[in-house]
Amino acid sequence: MAFSDSAKQSVYFHYSPTYKYSLGVEAVRGVHPDRDYSYLRFTYLLNRKNTQHSQRNIYFQSGVSPEGTGHHFYGLHGDWETRRWFAGFGHKEVAAEPRDYSEQYVQLGVAPYLGEYGDLHTWLMVKTRRNTLLGGWSTYPVLKFFKGNFLIELGYSDAAGEDVHIMYRF
Repeated sequence: MAFSDSAKQSVYFHYSPTYKYSLGVEAVRGVHPDRDYSYLRFTYLLNRKNTQHSQRNIYFQSGVSPEGTGHHFYGLHGDWETRRWFAGFGHKEVAAEPRDYSEQYVQLGVAPYLGEYGDLHTWLMVKTRRNTLLGGWSTYPVLKFFKGNFLIELGYSDAAGEDVHIMYRF
């Protein structure tokens, strides 16, 4: 996975021995503060509910830097989706030098068409997010595309800057 926004750019590699959890490493180039660091990461599926028409997931996420436990994060993120509708959220608390901060987001979307398995799927979304280092909430449009093992999300606003998420599953 790769992420890029106004606070950082990162690349995250992980391995999932089971569908319940993953272990990984994340390399981060921070903008606030301006420094490079890494995390050993652990993500755990707290709850999943599959129905005939929807799926819901709630995850615990955490990471600790090899620099020590004073540089770490923990949080929750989750989503619910049907083939037409999507809702997601995230909250992360980060302990970092020189200042601790938190990140939150809420994302809502609709698929303008319903593709079959293996087709290119498209979502039109609205995301609102906040990073306490950068100030208040910012709301902006996001386009999400996925096909097979590849996903990309692209968002931008003047206030929040870029918001890019790229994922490829092996």
